[in-house]
Amino acid sequence: MTAAAVSLEEIVEAALTPQRGRIGPLLPVLHAVQDKLGYVPPDAVPMIARALNLSRAEVHGVMGFYQDFRSAPAGEHVVHLCRAEACQAVGARELEAHARERLGIGFGETTADGLVTLEPVYCLGNCACSPSVRINDEIHARVSPAKFDELIARLEAAE
Repeated sequence: MTAAAVSLEEIVEAALTPQRGRIGPLLPVLHAVQDKLGYVPPDAVPMIARALNLSRAEVHGVMGFYQDFRSAPAGEHVVHLCRAEACQAVGARELEAHARERLGIGFGETTADGLVTLEPVYCLGNCACSPSVRINDEIHARVSPAKFDELIARLEAAE
């Protein structure tokens, strides 16, 4: 069954059902909704808050605290740039500036064509090969601005 074939209410209810009676179910519910839709739609927030006896502000607070939650669909490819100290020590700040310029977007934004969403991440566990970038589920090591351009060009060529 596709997400388009079921209503938002049904998706939220399916996320809530296994969590009923559990302590602290908000994170699993948000993950379940995002796993199904790719993001947590703003219209889902009041439904989740009501079902869990929370305020909408509490739900938004958790979504804002954990960077993996989105309130809008991501691009076709998600590029995570590591901003941890090990990566910063070997050029991640310069890479970040280059990526923003190359893509024409900032963190949390998606290119106009919907191809790439740029996200910060604070460790990819690849410190010995910094700076690191994850594109979708693939980690790339020792990423220079030139290598970043090559990786993005591959994504664009695949379109």
